Amino acid sequence: MRQHALFPIDDLSLWKERLLYWAAEQELAVYLDSNGHEGGQATGKGWECLVAAGALRTLECPAGNAFEQLKKFQAEVNDWIFGFLSYDLKNETERLSSRHFDGIGLPDLGFFQPETVLGIRNGFLEVFYINKDINQFFGTFKTFDKKVLKDILIEKIILNPRINKEDYLKIVQRIREHIAEGDLYEMNLCQEFFAEKTRIDPVSVFARLNQIGLAPASAFLRWRDRYLMSASPERFLQKRGDRLVSQPIKGTRKRGATEQEDRAIRAELSTNEKDRAENVMIVDLVRNDLARHCLPGSVQVDELFGIHTFETVHQMISTVSGVLRPGAHPVDALRDAFPMGSMTGAPKVIAMQLIEQYEKTRRGLYSGAVGYFDPSGDFDFNVVIRSILYNESTQYVSAQVGGAIVYDSVPEAEYEECLLKLEAMVRALNQEVRG
Repeated sequence: MRQHALFPIDDLSLWKERLLYWAAEQELAVYLDSNGHEGGQATGKGWECLVAAGALRTLECPAGNAFEQLKKFQAEVNDWIFGFLSYDLKNETERLSSRHFDGIGLPDLGFFQPETVLGIRNGFLEVFYINKDINQFFGTFKTFDKKVLKDILIEKIILNPRINKEDYLKIVQRIREHIAEGDLYEMNLCQEFFAEKTRIDPVSVFARLNQIGLAPASAFLRWRDRYLMSASPERFLQKRGDRLVSQPIKGTRKRGATEQEDRAIRAELSTNEKDRAENVMIVDLVRNDLARHCLPGSVQVDELFGIHTFETVHQMISTVSGVLRPGAHPVDALRDAFPMGSMTGAPKVIAMQLIEQYEKTRRGLYSGAVGYFDPSGDFDFNVVIRSILYNESTQYVSAQVGGAIVYDSVPEAEYEECLLKLEAMVRALNQEVRG
């Protein structure tokens, strides 16, 4: 029987740090941070951050019948479960395949029932625990000292492109030709930057990345010797009661150097025809995905072309919601919206076929999702972007970035947008902290 305890805390940033470093010492762990953003991933029910660690039961499976296994696992556990959905689950939802190199090697789907769930909200640390002396457990946090790998050389980490710039520009042009020929309207093209034989301290890298981005759907995942460090600003899908909410992003600009420049950049993004076209196409795709399991007429666009400002970028974000149909299974709704339209394109299936044709790296967890189900059956999942992945055993570091290609895309501008999105990850890896 899971028990619940409540402890007052006084220093939010200190307690967040304690929870992060404690979780990182566990073999399986998820740390979600909303960074003060109202409506962030962890804040669906008022959480500022939410942490799970220590596996009582674990589910790992490849694409095939993974979503059915997830439904069974959730029903049997009937408790908190945390985990991830890799992009390559597309091979289960559609007749597709993945043949490219994968330097990380995570399973296609992984979830665990945590021994301990901790969350911070309203000035309290809440602990949902099993088999613990809770007062002694809480006491360990008061003196918890973060452990950083001391023998890592502080040297510049060079991320190498899997696709050289010349080839990338040619691929963008070829996708524009597909669009002109009527094959599709929009495609999300991604590329990998990587480093081999590189040792990092994942929790410290995440802490720096999180400080740089302060994003509303930031996530740290440890899955044995594999790590995700994500400063994602995007929600894939949330369920609260019978309401589903998705918030696709299309449209990115760098922050201005001055307040006046910042306002001008926001205004330009809000009226840019290319970004608005990209955004509305994905909004239509999301509406169709949600309509498969929502009550007829309940799917609506709550916000279209909203401009949201974060520490390093401005983003164009739309919000789509619907009411889940009675009798519809929440995992089915999750499955049939996956992979998210913002990371595939429109129409979705042909976009994914062309992604496999033109990209050179298996996406794996990148452009997948990390999140949780709570005991009531509600869930919240982010989109894994603005992220670093690390295989500790092989010392392989991966950072993928991408953007939507439409007919109006300028290849050189698309490449520059990739570099803009990569910038925070490079800074986090190289010991640089903003301010």
